[in-house]
Amino acid sequence: MDELVARLRQVQVSSLSDADKTLPVCDPAIHALLPDVTLVGPAFTVRADGDLLGMIDAIGRAEPGAVLVVATDGRPLAASGELFATEGRRRGIAGIVVDGYCRDLRGMRRVGLPVFARGTTPAAGPALGPAVVQEPVTVGGVRVRPGDLVVGDDDGVLIAPPERIAAAVDRAEEIERVEAAVAEGMQQGRALHELTNAPEHLRAVAAGEPSTFRFQP
Repeated sequence: MDELVARLRQVQVSSLSDADKTLPVCDPAIHALLPDVTLVGPAFTVRADGDLLGMIDAIGRAEPGAVLVVATDGRPLAASGELFATEGRRRGIAGIVVDGYCRDLRGMRRVGLPVFARGTTPAAGPALGPAVVQEPVTVGGVRVRPGDLVVGDDDGVLIAPPERIAAAVDRAEEIERVEAAVAEGMQQGRALHELTNAPEHLRAVAAGEPSTFRFQP
């Protein structure tokens, strides 16, 4: 798992999605609240349906490297904020993904822990419980089980069982090598069409012939 996580930290979520277009991607409204972050780790699932006790329990139990994946049942209340992010950073948690809202954005910027959410709100719920953690949840339309791998960056969040992501990582790395070569060619003054099979592909599609668009740097 450590080797897989290290490799995933070097590829973009978009490349992983291109490598296997069936991998589950969360609702794009769930986005990085801090720019230029990469998030990779196993899911520690939490329910925070208008109550913070699950988060309080989870932040004290999740292992270093874990990602808190938080379902809120659509409640318009903050499920995380600066103090949870601070404790997460202290304990070595990789980050937090909330299918809902957070608060204390200014403080979270200082902490720097990767946090993904639909947005911010100042209002938070009580901490009355019950605390529900490490049970399957649905986050951003994706069914998430404890231990599923969470991969996120500025493009969004993808969550799937580790074996499915492991099966796609070789292809994702190859996609990035090819795209880097295409980008280098463009920097040297070559046109994008020269670095792809676009002319042939367009002709084939227009003629109703089978064809696949591809880069060829």
